[in-house]
Amino acid sequence: MAYIGFKLSNPKRIFLVLSIVLPFLFYCLYYYHHMLKNAPYRFTDFDSISIQYGTRDSLLNKYDSKTGNYQYLNNHDSLVKIHLLLTNKDLLYLHHKAAELGFWDFPENETGDTVKTGKQPVRYIIEYKYKHKRKKVVFDENFDGDPRLIDANRGLIKEINQVLNREEGDQKK
Repeated sequence: MAYIGFKLSNPKRIFLVLSIVLPFLFYCLYYYHHMLKNAPYRFTDFDSISIQYGTRDSLLNKYDSKTGNYQYLNNHDSLVKIHLLLTNKDLLYLHHKAAELGFWDFPENETGDTVKTGKQPVRYIIEYKYKHKRKKVVFDENFDGDPRLIDANRGLIKEINQVLNREEGDQKK
């Protein structure tokens, strides 16, 4: 019967372990250390979400989930200020929607060029705050970048506005 075993006394095997297996293990430790360090934002550490939008010089439309302060321009161009607190269910939904759309990987500066169009584009500032991290993205409607990134930004803005409008409607009832 043949003996199948692994002895480290053979110099070829020692060389194999030192040149292939150990560097692979070190790379795995390095890779997973960074993966865990930059792990997705967890809802258990969630603090608040805020959004501001309008022209660059006047971001009149604002919402902050921590304070509940919500102000926006209505259809008659008058400023409406209300107190609107989102439920944990709504905040969890927005957190998951941001993760689904890849918000954590968005660049922080997605501003457009006003020289091309000559008019002020709508600017959105979206910020998710957590205990130890925060993610803030500045997005202009005329941003000229990857169409998938633009669609993801617009999708997240649409979801946030839908949640705010739904909660405002529920509050009025």
